[in-house]
Amino acid sequence: MRFSNLGLSALFVVCATPALAQEETAPPEPVTVSGSVALASDYRFRGVSQSDKEMAIQGGITIAHESGFYVGTWGSNLSGWGTFGGGNMELDLIGGFKTPIGGGGTLDVGVTWYMYPGGADKTDFAEPYIKLSGTTGPVTLTAGVFYAPQQEALGRWYFTGADAAAGVYNDPGDKEDNLYLSGDAVAAIPNTPISLRGHIGYSDGNAGLGPNATSVAPTGQYWDWTLGADLTFKNLTLGVSYIDTDISEADGAYLQPSFSKGQDGTGSIADGTIVVSLTAAF
Repeated sequence: MRFSNLGLSALFVVCATPALAQEETAPPEPVTVSGSVALASDYRFRGVSQSDKEMAIQGGITIAHESGFYVGTWGSNLSGWGTFGGGNMELDLIGGFKTPIGGGGTLDVGVTWYMYPGGADKTDFAEPYIKLSGTTGPVTLTAGVFYAPQQEALGRWYFTGADAAAGVYNDPGDKEDNLYLSGDAVAAIPNTPISLRGHIGYSDGNAGLGPNATSVAPTGQYWDWTLGADLTFKNLTLGVSYIDTDISEADGAYLQPSFSKGQDGTGSIADGTIVVSLTAAF
Protein backbone atom coordinates (compact mmCIF):
# COMPACT_ATOMS: atom_id res chain seq x y z
CA MET A 1 0.00 0.00 0.00
CA ARG A 2 1.29 3.47 -0.84
CA PHE A 3 0.62 4.99 2.56
CA SER A 4 -0.93 8.46 2.34
CA ASN A 5 -0.29 11.34 4.72
CA LEU A 6 -3.77 12.64 3.91
CA GLY A 7 -5.32 10.12 6.26
CA LEU A 8 -2.96 11.16 9.03
CA SER A 9 -3.76 14.82 8.55
CA ALA A 10 -7.48 14.21 8.56
CA LEU A 11 -7.10 12.18 11.74
CA PHE A 12 -5.38 15.00 13.60
CA VAL A 13 -7.95 17.55 12.46
CA VAL A 14 -10.61 15.30 13.95
CA CYS A 15 -8.58 14.86 17.14
CA ALA A 16 -8.36 18.66 17.49
CA THR A 17 -12.20 18.84 17.70
CA PRO A 18 -13.64 18.85 21.25
CA ALA A 19 -14.95 15.41 22.20
CA LEU A 20 -18.54 14.75 23.24
CA ALA A 21 -19.22 14.09 26.88
CA GLN A 22 -18.37 10.57 27.94
CA GLU A 23 -21.96 9.64 28.60
CA GLU A 24 -22.92 10.63 25.04
CA THR A 25 -20.21 8.55 23.38
CA ALA A 26 -21.36 5.23 21.96
CA PRO A 27 -19.24 2.21 22.89
CA PRO A 28 -16.69 1.33 20.20
CA GLU A 29 -17.58 -1.35 17.68
CA PRO A 30 -15.46 -4.53 17.80
CA VAL A 31 -14.93 -4.28 14.03
CA THR A 32 -14.59 -1.03 12.10
CA VAL A 33 -14.51 -0.44 8.36
CA SER A 34 -12.90 2.65 6.87
CA GLY A 35 -11.71 3.69 3.46
CA SER A 36 -11.14 6.47 0.97
CA VAL A 37 -11.27 7.39 -2.71
CA ALA A 38 -8.85 9.94 -4.16
CA LEU A 39 -8.12 11.79 -7.37
CA ALA A 40 -4.50 12.96 -7.66
CA SER A 41 -2.63 14.96 -10.30
CA ASP A 42 0.24 12.43 -10.11
CA TYR A 43 0.93 9.14 -8.33
CA ARG A 44 4.31 9.42 -6.66
CA PHE A 45 5.73 6.42 -4.83
CA ARG A 46 8.82 7.31 -2.83
CA GLY A 47 9.30 10.35 -5.01
CA VAL A 48 9.03 8.57 -8.39
CA SER A 49 5.96 8.91 -10.61
CA GLN A 50 4.07 5.68 -11.23
CA SER A 51 1.51 7.34 -13.55
CA ASP A 52 3.88 8.94 -16.06
CA LYS A 53 3.32 12.34 -14.38
CA GLU A 54 -0.40 12.13 -15.20
CA MET A 55 -3.54 11.88 -13.06
CA ALA A 56 -4.41 8.84 -10.97
CA ILE A 57 -7.57 7.50 -9.37
CA GLN A 58 -6.92 5.65 -6.12
CA GLY A 59 -8.92 3.97 -3.41
CA GLY A 60 -8.65 1.67 -0.45
CA ILE A 61 -10.52 0.01 2.37
CA THR A 62 -9.41 -1.28 5.79
CA ILE A 63 -11.15 -3.63 8.21
CA ALA A 64 -9.83 -3.37 11.77
CA HIS A 65 -10.60 -5.43 14.87
CA GLU A 66 -10.54 -4.03 18.39
CA SER A 67 -7.70 -6.45 19.18
CA GLY A 68 -5.44 -4.42 16.89
CA PHE A 69 -5.37 -6.74 13.87
CA TYR A 70 -6.34 -5.28 10.51
CA VAL A 71 -6.54 -6.20 6.82
CA GLY A 72 -7.01 -3.96 3.83
CA THR A 73 -6.49 -3.32 0.16
CA TRP A 74 -5.50 -0.30 -1.93
CA GLY A 75 -5.34 0.28 -5.68
CA SER A 76 -4.29 2.81 -8.31
CA ASN A 77 -3.97 3.09 -12.07
CA LEU A 78 -0.43 3.11 -13.50
CA SER A 79 1.31 4.29 -16.64
CA GLY A 80 4.80 4.40 -18.10
CA TRP A 81 7.85 3.46 -15.97
CA GLY A 82 8.71 0.19 -17.67
CA THR A 83 5.92 -2.26 -18.45
CA PHE A 84 3.59 -2.99 -15.57
CA GLY A 85 1.59 -5.45 -17.68
CA GLY A 86 -2.05 -6.51 -17.54
CA GLY A 87 -4.43 -3.65 -16.81
CA ASN A 88 -1.57 -1.33 -15.72
CA MET A 89 -3.01 -1.37 -12.23
CA GLU A 90 -1.47 -1.72 -8.81
CA LEU A 91 -3.47 -3.64 -6.20
CA ASP A 92 -1.99 -3.93 -2.71
CA LEU A 93 -3.07 -6.42 -0.04
CA ILE A 94 -2.24 -5.38 3.54
CA GLY A 95 -2.33 -7.13 6.88
CA GLY A 96 -0.96 -6.10 10.24
CA PHE A 97 -1.27 -5.46 13.94
CA LYS A 98 -1.41 -2.08 15.66
CA THR A 99 -1.11 -1.55 19.40
CA PRO A 100 -0.59 1.38 21.78
CA ILE A 101 2.74 1.53 23.62
CA GLY A 102 4.27 3.81 26.21
CA GLY A 103 2.58 7.11 26.92
CA GLY A 104 0.53 7.71 23.80
CA GLY A 105 2.70 5.93 21.24
CA THR A 106 1.56 3.42 18.64
CA LEU A 107 3.39 0.42 17.20
CA ASP A 108 2.26 -0.83 13.79
CA VAL A 109 3.69 -4.06 12.33
CA GLY A 110 2.50 -5.57 9.06
CA VAL A 111 3.20 -6.62 5.49
CA THR A 112 2.12 -5.34 2.08
CA TRP A 113 1.80 -7.57 -0.96
CA TYR A 114 2.19 -5.51 -4.15
CA MET A 115 0.27 -6.98 -7.08
CA TYR A 116 -0.14 -5.98 -10.74
CA PRO A 117 -3.31 -7.77 -11.93
CA GLY A 118 -2.91 -9.36 -15.34
CA GLY A 119 0.84 -8.80 -15.31
CA ALA A 120 3.56 -11.39 -14.82
CA ASP A 121 3.61 -13.07 -11.39
CA LYS A 122 7.31 -12.33 -11.07
CA THR A 123 6.54 -8.62 -10.75
CA ASP A 124 4.62 -9.12 -7.46
CA PHE A 125 6.49 -8.80 -4.17
CA ALA A 126 6.00 -8.66 -0.40
CA GLU A 127 7.31 -5.92 1.90
CA PRO A 128 7.08 -6.24 5.72
CA TYR A 129 7.10 -2.99 7.69
CA ILE A 130 7.22 -1.61 11.21
CA LYS A 131 6.14 1.90 12.19
CA LEU A 132 6.36 3.76 15.47
CA SER A 133 4.38 6.94 16.05
CA GLY A 134 3.81 9.36 18.91
CA THR A 135 2.23 12.75 19.55
CA THR A 136 3.61 15.85 21.18
CA GLY A 137 1.17 18.73 21.33
CA PRO A 138 -0.43 19.21 17.89
CA VAL A 139 2.41 17.33 16.16
CA THR A 140 2.50 13.61 15.44
CA LEU A 141 5.79 11.98 14.41
CA THR A 142 6.11 8.61 12.66
CA ALA A 143 9.23 6.61 11.90
CA GLY A 144 9.04 3.63 9.56
CA VAL A 145 11.24 0.77 8.40
CA PHE A 146 10.16 -1.15 5.28
CA TYR A 147 12.24 -4.16 4.31
CA ALA A 148 11.49 -6.39 1.35
CA PRO A 149 13.59 -9.59 1.41
CA GLN A 150 15.20 -10.98 -1.75
CA GLN A 151 12.63 -11.53 -4.51
CA GLU A 152 12.65 -11.68 -8.30
CA ALA A 153 10.58 -8.50 -8.61
CA LEU A 154 13.40 -6.60 -6.89
CA GLY A 155 16.21 -8.24 -8.87
CA ARG A 156 18.50 -6.60 -11.40
CA TRP A 157 17.31 -8.35 -14.56
CA TYR A 158 18.20 -5.45 -16.85
CA PHE A 159 21.36 -3.40 -16.38
CA THR A 160 20.20 -0.42 -18.48
CA GLY A 161 17.06 1.08 -19.95
CA ALA A 162 18.37 0.28 -23.42
CA ASP A 163 18.55 -3.41 -22.51
CA ALA A 164 14.99 -3.25 -21.21
CA ALA A 165 13.78 -1.51 -24.38
CA ALA A 166 15.42 -4.25 -26.45
CA GLY A 167 13.88 -6.95 -24.26
CA VAL A 168 17.28 -8.50 -23.51
CA TYR A 169 17.65 -9.86 -19.96
CA ASN A 170 21.16 -9.39 -18.57
CA ASP A 171 20.59 -11.53 -15.47
CA PRO A 172 17.18 -13.25 -15.56
CA GLY A 173 16.00 -14.69 -12.27
CA ASP A 174 18.19 -12.40 -10.15
CA LYS A 175 16.81 -11.74 -6.66
CA GLU A 176 17.59 -8.67 -4.58
CA ASP A 177 16.23 -7.04 -1.43
CA ASN A 178 15.17 -3.46 -0.69
CA LEU A 179 15.27 -1.24 2.39
CA TYR A 180 13.25 1.95 2.86
CA LEU A 181 13.49 4.24 5.90
CA SER A 182 10.99 7.03 6.44
CA GLY A 183 10.17 9.85 8.81
CA ASP A 184 6.89 11.80 8.81
CA ALA A 185 5.54 14.75 10.77
CA VAL A 186 1.97 16.07 10.75
CA ALA A 187 0.95 19.22 12.59
CA ALA A 188 -2.70 20.18 12.95
CA ILE A 189 -3.17 23.93 13.24
CA PRO A 190 -5.44 24.40 16.29
CA ASN A 191 -8.98 25.64 15.66
CA THR A 192 -8.58 25.32 11.89
CA PRO A 193 -9.24 22.55 9.35
CA ILE A 194 -5.65 22.86 8.12
CA SER A 195 -2.72 20.57 8.82
CA LEU A 196 0.88 20.74 7.65
CA ARG A 197 3.04 17.71 6.93
CA GLY A 198 6.55 16.76 5.99
CA HIS A 199 8.18 13.51 4.89
CA ILE A 200 11.68 12.26 4.23
CA GLY A 201 12.65 8.83 2.97
CA TYR A 202 15.79 6.88 2.08
CA SER A 203 15.84 3.98 -0.38
CA ASP A 204 18.55 1.33 -0.66
CA GLY A 205 18.09 -1.34 -3.31
CA ASN A 206 19.50 -2.60 -6.60
CA ALA A 207 20.61 -0.01 -9.13
CA GLY A 208 19.14 -1.76 -12.16
CA LEU A 209 15.71 -2.71 -13.49
CA GLY A 210 13.52 -5.61 -12.48
CA PRO A 211 11.63 -8.09 -14.69
CA ASN A 212 8.97 -5.48 -15.53
CA ALA A 213 11.66 -2.88 -16.34
CA THR A 214 10.94 -0.97 -13.13
CA SER A 215 12.75 -0.66 -9.81
CA VAL A 216 11.67 0.16 -6.27
CA ALA A 217 14.99 2.00 -5.86
CA PRO A 218 15.74 3.27 -9.41
CA THR A 219 19.32 4.40 -8.84
CA GLY A 220 20.15 2.05 -5.99
CA GLN A 221 20.36 4.63 -3.20
CA TYR A 222 18.48 7.93 -3.07
CA TRP A 223 16.50 10.33 -0.88
CA ASP A 224 12.95 11.59 -1.38
CA TRP A 225 11.06 14.28 0.51
CA THR A 226 7.65 15.93 0.67
CA LEU A 227 6.26 19.18 2.07
CA GLY A 228 2.51 19.63 2.03
CA ALA A 229 -0.68 21.03 3.51
CA ASP A 230 -4.20 19.65 3.78
CA LEU A 231 -7.56 21.35 4.13
CA THR A 232 -10.31 19.12 5.52
CA PHE A 233 -14.07 19.74 5.35
CA LYS A 234 -16.24 16.98 6.77
CA ASN A 235 -15.05 13.84 4.94
CA LEU A 236 -13.24 15.68 2.13
CA THR A 237 -9.54 16.57 2.16
CA LEU A 238 -7.83 18.82 -0.36
CA GLY A 239 -4.08 18.27 -0.35
CA VAL A 240 -1.20 20.13 -1.98
CA SER A 241 2.33 18.70 -1.85
CA TYR A 242 5.76 19.45 -3.23
CA ILE A 243 7.58 16.16 -3.88
CA ASP A 244 11.20 15.75 -4.95
CA THR A 245 14.21 13.40 -4.91
CA ASP A 246 17.97 13.77 -5.12
CA ILE A 247 18.05 11.64 -8.30
CA SER A 248 19.81 13.76 -10.91
CA GLU A 249 19.40 13.38 -14.65
CA ALA A 250 22.94 12.04 -14.77
CA ASP A 251 22.21 9.45 -12.07
CA GLY A 252 19.14 8.19 -13.90
CA ALA A 253 20.52 8.47 -17.43
CA TYR A 254 21.46 4.79 -17.69
CA LEU A 255 17.82 3.86 -17.04
CA GLN A 256 16.57 5.76 -20.07
CA PRO A 257 14.24 5.23 -21.85
CA SER A 258 12.49 3.35 -19.04
CA PHE A 259 13.08 6.09 -16.45
CA SER A 260 11.39 8.92 -18.33
CA LYS A 261 8.03 10.49 -19.02
CA GLY A 262 6.50 8.70 -21.99
CA GLN A 263 9.55 6.39 -22.12
CA ASP A 264 10.91 8.69 -24.81
CA GLY A 265 14.23 9.40 -23.16
CA THR A 266 13.30 12.88 -21.92
CA GLY A 267 11.63 14.28 -18.82
CA SER A 268 12.64 12.45 -15.65
CA ILE A 269 9.79 10.98 -13.60
CA ALA A 270 11.70 11.72 -10.36
CA ASP A 271 12.12 15.49 -10.64
CA GLY A 272 10.41 17.97 -8.33
CA THR A 273 6.69 18.47 -8.80
CA ILE A 274 3.55 19.79 -7.12
CA VAL A 275 0.83 17.19 -6.56
CA VAL A 276 -2.78 18.19 -5.88
CA SER A 277 -5.25 15.62 -4.57
CA LEU A 278 -8.85 15.43 -3.41
CA THR A 279 -9.73 12.59 -1.03
CA ALA A 280 -13.12 11.46 0.22
CA ALA A 281 -12.98 9.36 3.37
CA PHE A 282 -15.68 7.03 4.63
